[in-house]
Amino acid sequence: MSDSRNNPPDAHSKPSGVDQVVVRLRLIGQMEAWTVTSENVLPAGRKTRALLAAITLSAPRPALRGRLAELLWSRRPEEQARASLRQEIHRLLETLSVAKSEILIVTRDHLTLRPGAVWVDVEEVMRATTSQPASLSLLDGDLLEDLDGIDPTFDAWLNAERERLRDRARNVAEALLREQVEPEATIPAAQRLLQIDRAHEGAWRALMRAHAARGERGMAIQAYDRCRAVLADLLDAAPSVETQRLLTEIRGPSGSRMPLRPPQPVPAPVVASAAEEPEEAPEPPAPVEEPQAARGGAHVGVLPLQLVGGTEEDAHLAPGLAEEITTALARFRWMFVVSSNSLGRFALETRDEAAIRRTFGIDFLLDGTIQRVRNRLRITVRLLDLRAGNQVVWARRFDRQTNDLLSLQDEIAAEVVAQIDPEILLIEARRSAARPPIDASAYDLMLRAISLIGRMDKEPFLKAGKFLSSAIALEPDYAAAYAWYAYWHVFLVGQDWAEDPKGMMVEAGRLAERAIVLDPFDARALSIAGHVRAFLHRRLREAASLHERALSLNPNLAMAWALSAVAHAYAGDADEAERRNNRYKKLSPLDPHAFFFDAFFILIHLMKRDYESAVEVGRTVSEMNPSFSASYKPYLSALGHLRRTKEAAAVLRRLHAIEPDFTIERFIATTPLERESDRLHYAEGLRLAGVPEREVELAESMTDR
Repeated sequence: MSDSRNNPPDAHSKPSGVDQVVVRLRLIGQMEAWTVTSENVLPAGRKTRALLAAITLSAPRPALRGRLAELLWSRRPEEQARASLRQEIHRLLETLSVAKSEILIVTRDHLTLRPGAVWVDVEEVMRATTSQPASLSLLDGDLLEDLDGIDPTFDAWLNAERERLRDRARNVAEALLREQVEPEATIPAAQRLLQIDRAHEGAWRALMRAHAARGERGMAIQAYDRCRAVLADLLDAAPSVETQRLLTEIRGPSGSRMPLRPPQPVPAPVVASAAEEPEEAPEPPAPVEEPQAARGGAHVGVLPLQLVGGTEEDAHLAPGLAEEITTALARFRWMFVVSSNSLGRFALETRDEAAIRRTFGIDFLLDGTIQRVRNRLRITVRLLDLRAGNQVVWARRFDRQTNDLLSLQDEIAAEVVAQIDPEILLIEARRSAARPPIDASAYDLMLRAISLIGRMDKEPFLKAGKFLSSAIALEPDYAAAYAWYAYWHVFLVGQDWAEDPKGMMVEAGRLAERAIVLDPFDARALSIAGHVRAFLHRRLREAASLHERALSLNPNLAMAWALSAVAHAYAGDADEAERRNNRYKKLSPLDPHAFFFDAFFILIHLMKRDYESAVEVGRTVSEMNPSFSASYKPYLSALGHLRRTKEAAAVLRRLHAIEPDFTIERFIATTPLERESDRLHYAEGLRLAGVPEREVELAESMTDR
């Protein structure tokens, strides 16, 4: 399928129907905003981005200020909500000012985008028809997929907008599919509809009939298998009687399953001259329908990127970058990575994803394009989930200068693997959670636990601990399960949920040490062990050694950079801590555990006496995951130093709802900060913010309330 999202219209061209486009705005998938001169004007704050999205989707009607305030701050009093709205409008205007043209029209009661100034992908999709369906390919993800959790009212509105967009696109795609008669036209039409609605059985049946009409019975049966897997994954349902009857007809009277097509042969390498003996072409791997490792793990492959309009000098970039990404992925111990050379030779014959999966047993396939524009390269990369009908589950575009191509390859490979590692982990976790719990493997149990840990809801969190304990009982030598269980214990103690904190700290150390004994080359296990030593045991020198080993084994593991950053902060080196946490953020800007790792920035800003930045980050991080208590503490201290007592009181109430026993005395007793000056400075901010000195004062203050 084409990936129009990652190949937007040329920056200097004008979409049909628009006379003076200034900004191109993408709301499908991860939000993007670029000027026609390729300047990024996407607001930094999630609330500011949500405001811009709400104004855009209100078009052509102006957006009412009152409605916007209600959408984004439904839990605040009206006056506070409107004040917050004014602040976000100011930030939005400041960001859009880079475009040097009036884009946002602001009046006392309304906000609206200047007509014709903004190209919006959603509008293009809504204008699609059966005679002009090309823009439907823009719908390759969820609307504003990175803005969930802004506010309950916003979430409800966003779900309605997503349904409206998909319903419109689905209706056009269904009409287009009904118009097709020939199998050659039916197949792409059915695939287009399945890109919009993976669980559309009518499209799956059309795809089965079209393949059968072309004599491709194996492909038709494979389409049924994919349909069955998708329905089980999304709806926990089986194919309908009509679909099963069609399968029986395609199989024929015997009812026996037709064999899959044999894999395409791998072409022999190019021979340098006729005088040389040709090398024997390597045998392709045996066809695999559903790879099963003994312990489990995602099977990942990287295709050479396709060169678009490049020169012969750029020809080495595609295989070189694929090899760099493959090498970087191989550092993640839980993945099984297919050689990029093998895939590259196979791709010379065909880039058909189904054939690649059958041949190499791949679950996730990374591909993309490279395009040169003078001295700049535009590289787009996307990750396909081959078990979900080749769905695009992640995509990224890189625009870089071509001054140093080797450094460019290193940089892009690092960011790609750092971002797809947690993405694949979460997809695997969701898939595992959808399976019946009976006879779950240790790998499945670990995945289910990982998906629950980050939620920071007590009951699911405690359930995650039981999953990890069961995983270790099933496989006592499973290093990754020990590491994640140690990580779980860190949050158990940090959230003040442990009935025996000292005992749990000892247990966390035992689990972490066991993990690195079982697999001394697992960077994630080493990183977690380092954090246990730093945060729970205050053995910062040992922690630093473990973190350095983790980073030497896998310099692209975002978690390792973040956890090593906070260890440096505990030791008093705020500058090095900031450098390392910035590295984490560059590698994985949308990490699923950003609520944890970004909280380190609050502590770093507090230590550097940059209280305004600490408060700004504190607000953002506490909104990411309001149940995570650690983010409130440095945020509170910064508010205290700024003498913002009203905001501090509200934050303290939220903290005490999670940790009712938190006092300055408890903080001093448990903080891993090594330098006395840092501890006293932190504690003084808490004191100024109204945190009780000791439990007696806490009890008195709770009684007064």
